[in-house]
Amino acid sequence: MSVEFAQIQMEPAYRKVAAAIGERILSRALPEGARLPSETELARQFGVNRSTVREALRELESRGLLQRRPGSKLMSVSRPPQQSIATGVSHALLMHDATVRDVWEALTILEPPLAVVAARARTSADLECCRAALEALELADSAQAVVRATVAGFRCIAAATHNPVLRLAQEPLLLLLEPSLRVMIDRVSQAHGRIRTAHRRLLEALRGRDAVEAHTWMARHIRDFRKGYELAGIDPSLHLAPVSPATP
Repeated sequence: MSVEFAQIQMEPAYRKVAAAIGERILSRALPEGARLPSETELARQFGVNRSTVREALRELESRGLLQRRPGSKLMSVSRPPQQSIATGVSHALLMHDATVRDVWEALTILEPPLAVVAARARTSADLECCRAALEALELADSAQAVVRATVAGFRCIAAATHNPVLRLAQEPLLLLLEPSLRVMIDRVSQAHGRIRTAHRRLLEALRGRDAVEAHTWMARHIRDFRKGYELAGIDPSLHLAPVSPATP
């Protein structure tokens, strides 16, 4: 009986260099802000050409793990921006055929418990963030402005959890939610008023550290989105596209 083996995949040298540096960064042996040696020194340590090191550094920079600070020739360890991570995840969800229904179901599972954590962990600064988002929502005079303020409110509540995992879990969903939410608000006249009411009650719950009320109103708020989509005639199987995030 003959046996066949698959060919061994030869990994480019620059990827091995990138993997070695990336491992040090992710293990925190190289903390955020730490400067790497020069390209010449890295080439000497790894036993490769400078061009190989340069390509490895470009790859790590594109992943948000390195950056070149103004006025410095050396690369420094950086933290990947939350928005960059979220955009990448939202693109992946899009390519996996995420729909209005999928996003709504995910928000239904995530947001009410998230509001509970926010009610317990919020600070006075978090309350101010939520208040400012509510004020922008009350002053909003277009569907786009309503969406921007609504999403800002969601972000403020997530920030109030002081849990980076919850914030990163929420953000890709918000990017996918924005386009359909804008359409729904355009088509359903009462949507703006109901969103305002929900955000007022959520702010009151956070102010009073009332976890039960925060859960209740967030769950009601997300259910209202589904009702709004039905009234707007939005197909729940519609595939969504991410948009450029509004500034938090």
